[in-house]
Amino acid sequence: MSIEVQLISKVYGSQKALDEVSFSIDKNEIVGFLGPNGAGKSTLMKILTTYLEPTSGHAKVNGFSIQDQVVQVQKSVGYLPEHNPLYLEMYIREYLRFHAAIYKIPKTRVEEVILETGLSPEAHKKIGQLSKGYRQRVGLACALLHNPEVLILDEPSTGLDPNQIIEIRDLIKKSGKDKTVFLSTHIMQEVEAICDRVIIINQGKIVADHKLSELTQNQQQLIEVVFDSPVDKQLFNSIPKLSKLIQTTPTSFELIFDTPEDMRSEVFEFVTTHQLKMIHLNRKQKTLETIFRELTTT
Repeated sequence: MSIEVQLISKVYGSQKALDEVSFSIDKNEIVGFLGPNGAGKSTLMKILTTYLEPTSGHAKVNGFSIQDQVVQVQKSVGYLPEHNPLYLEMYIREYLRFHAAIYKIPKTRVEEVILETGLSPEAHKKIGQLSKGYRQRVGLACALLHNPEVLILDEPSTGLDPNQIIEIRDLIKKSGKDKTVFLSTHIMQEVEAICDRVIIINQGKIVADHKLSELTQNQQQLIEVVFDSPVDKQLFNSIPKLSKLIQTTPTSFELIFDTPEDMRSEVFEFVTTHQLKMIHLNRKQKTLETIFRELTTT
């Protein structure tokens, strides 16, 4: 196993950021770690990289204990935090050579990661002169510098434009060919494009852990319905086989049914019975975004 997490909890005062979280990740898996803001994603990543200590529980990264073998964990992990810390007054090569000296690795490796991450056109510049996309490349180059077995990436696409997102996504996918990647993001298309598996956390607890293909291929169906005016949510309780109701706007709802049977006729009957005016009805394919909302919306 590349990552093993056993009953990890983290408490800040009276707030429980993580609540007995457990999972494991095999070598060379690319795993998307999803959750709303404040769900505990960054906290867990900081624990796995030894920047924070858990309140309770245990974890291993590359077989090394995060509590007892801190230096070994740090040497075997490449970490890109959400807020990428860079020395803006340093040149790209200067910055990477500085980190290479810390890891005691040859300067030739600096030139390799510059090529790997597509930094060559900008390599003569100071980091402060770079666009956000290229700054993320520098952070990723730094994470890859010591050729770690595991990459832990916290929101690597934050603040990037669509073209930059695709560029960083391609770099991550390329890196994941021979490494384990644990990736936190809010961009569902990114997960669908590069991840093998998805772990979803909500309020400090794991609410889903599946292969991406398994998560989106199930027997549930989603029906989207829009009314001309707000509708009391309690009325929907009369619809048979309705497993969950998600209100997306005051007049729009997503109905989740635990059956492959087309339930639109039941929705029509519901509308007629309660004398409601419906302006839109659509049966939709369940997407990762839909599943995410379903699992993280109360």
